Amino acid sequence: MKTVTSISILMQIAALALCLALPAAAQDSDIPSPPPRPDANAPAHDADADAIAAAVAGAAPVEAPVAAPAEPPPPPPTPASGTPEPPEPTGPQLGASTNLPVPRYVSLRSNEVNVRRGPASSQRVDWVFHRAGLPVQITGEYEHWRRIIDRDGEGGWVHYALLSGNRTVIVQAELLPVLAQPEANAPVIAQFENGVIADLDECRPDWCRIGAGGYRGWAMKSALWGVDPTEIRN
Repeated sequence: MKTVTSISILMQIAALALCLALPAAAQDSDIPSPPPRPDANAPAHDADADAIAAAVAGAAPVEAPVAAPAEPPPPPPTPASGTPEPPEPTGPQLGASTNLPVPRYVSLRSNEVNVRRGPASSQRVDWVFHRAGLPVQITGEYEHWRRIIDRDGEGGWVHYALLSGNRTVIVQAELLPVLAQPEANAPVIAQFENGVIADLDECRPDWCRIGAGGYRGWAMKSALWGVDPTEIRN
């Protein structure tokens, strides 16, 4: 009886221990396991490497959205084919500063006229004219400045105050006969040498009346520089 009783007691103790162990095991199974801790020595994520790998694999890489570039403005409309171009200006134009014809002839007022590279007193002086009364041609205007050339085509910019409206011409013949009348058989009054500067009076289609050194008469217009071939002066 003693043996049976001891065994019975032991069986009860074991059953009690089993009952206590089952709830604890159940509680342990309900607790989720913590996520694995990232390895501090693992290499950082490389987005460029992922993009290259995706491109190699044939998949499009994932990119952040980028704003689309603005479209350029449309080009200006082109004129229709066959539209005539505006004609180039021909003949004398009017100067922007004086409203006088350009080109036109004038003469130098002074024996010393600085010819500058541009229309300003700060511009470099390229050369100096030393002959008062020399005929020159105005080819441009800018405010108080005039662009001029001489009979050789040389020139530049001069201040308008250094120019005169008095008309002169320069002889371009070895010996130019100056006649009493605008006729080829008229008496010869004088002969002007090449380079002589003469005052310009009236002009007809082929002749001009000029004067220099106390002599005044008619000379062929074609032998003079400083007057237009078609210019008429009364």
